[in-house]
Amino acid sequence: MGLVTEEVRAKAEMYTGDEICREKTKVFLKEISMPNGLLPLKDIEEVGYDRESGVVWLKQKHSITHKFQEIDKLVSYGTEVTAVVETGKIKKLTGVKAKELLIWVTVNEIFTEDKGKITFKTPTTLSRTFPVSAFIVPEEVEPAKEEPAKEKTSSEATEVKEAVAVKETVAVKEA
Repeated sequence: MGLVTEEVRAKAEMYTGDEICREKTKVFLKEISMPNGLLPLKDIEEVGYDRESGVVWLKQKHSITHKFQEIDKLVSYGTEVTAVVETGKIKKLTGVKAKELLIWVTVNEIFTEDKGKITFKTPTTLSRTFPVSAFIVPEEVEPAKEEPAKEKTSSEATEVKEAVAVKETVAVKEA
């Protein structure tokens, strides 16, 4: 991790644990105006972001390969992904490769042009542009929770049966 020096680590916001790291990754992508599904990492161990220098790093337990269905592209994410970020741009990217035809090509820069396009560049200056929508994951909105119907416990059910029996007995005696 050449970008992530001890000095950068000392100034950065750092998080550990998969759940919080996934959440912070989405927040950070939104902050730099990038689509929320751009980094579909799993089992994230650490995320760090130094806002002053723009250095970001993510560590995950295992490398993963993800297929972006809308554009039919495979992308490989290494165990360590690092970059320098600014609004609308990810530069000096490491740990990310995309499959083109039969070979894996290193991706070292990502930027959004206009509202609907995102471009991926390689170190050889080759680039591909896709719709931003291919990298957006719908946000999970929690439905309004309804109070579950309270089931009666066996003791409550017994009390109800006894109350009904008493009422029936009283009704029979009165008759």
